[in-house]
Amino acid sequence: MNKIERVGFVIKPHAPNIVQILGDLTAFFAKKGIDCILEDVAALKLQIRDGVPREQVPKSADMVLVLGGDGTLLSVAHLAAQEKVPVLGVNLGSLGFLTEVPVDEMFLTIEAFLEGNRKIVNSRQMLEAKTKDMAYYCLNDVVINKGALARMIQCEIWIDGKEIATAKADGLIISTPTGSTAYSLAAGGPIIQPNIPAIILVPICPHTLTFRPMVISAKSVVNVKLGTGGEEVNLTCDGQRGGLLEKDDVVTVSRSELVLKLISSPKRNYFDLLKEKLGWAKITT
Repeated sequence: MNKIERVGFVIKPHAPNIVQILGDLTAFFAKKGIDCILEDVAALKLQIRDGVPREQVPKSADMVLVLGGDGTLLSVAHLAAQEKVPVLGVNLGSLGFLTEVPVDEMFLTIEAFLEGNRKIVNSRQMLEAKTKDMAYYCLNDVVINKGALARMIQCEIWIDGKEIATAKADGLIISTPTGSTAYSLAAGGPIIQPNIPAIILVPICPHTLTFRPMVISAKSVVNVKLGTGGEEVNLTCDGQRGGLLEKDDVVTVSRSELVLKLISSPKRNYFDLLKEKLGWAKITT
């Protein structure tokens, strides 16, 4: 059995049936003698006073349960990876590639993990993005894109020290295989199995058809130099964190030494998930 003494809870506050599900789970762990660490908003839902800030949950727990959607999980993924704490996402959202475990399979999945089923724990590659001022860890993607009122931007792209392209586009997505089913997919990028060591580069609405999505080795280092001035350009990591970029700023993206341990349901595999979430093999009339 995995040595789990404390379970942390991170929630989407307005998810359907969140109070009932949260109450059922905390009662379940209490019967097993496992302490529950609730983020502030989760504690309020159960009318408990001793909640902790969300960013403190992975530091205080041996396992993190996320009740919500992928955005909720992404808000703590980089913190859980730094603490080497496994994460289980229960899907209370609409799509849920990361929070993939449905409510009717959550207890089955938790029991399997506590009993030591290592097959349901997946190590997910992460990216590290560095600017002159900051460094970020990302599970899904690093995005450089223009502001709402800005014009098309220009980026010089270097891979392993060699300039490969000057892209004129609305932006650029640099994604992990995990993130290949997120923004990258919406921008026309390929779906990559999470266990494949790769980095994906996808332009957002490129000016020409000659710069297409690329899949490169996870060992490569990508440098992106912003060539546009006088426009609002954003750097966004996992859709959660980031800041503004200025002309000649360089963003360096590489595979991180960190990995996220993501717990999945024992009743499905990755291709089952794709079929379910993308509606593959469904008969339409």
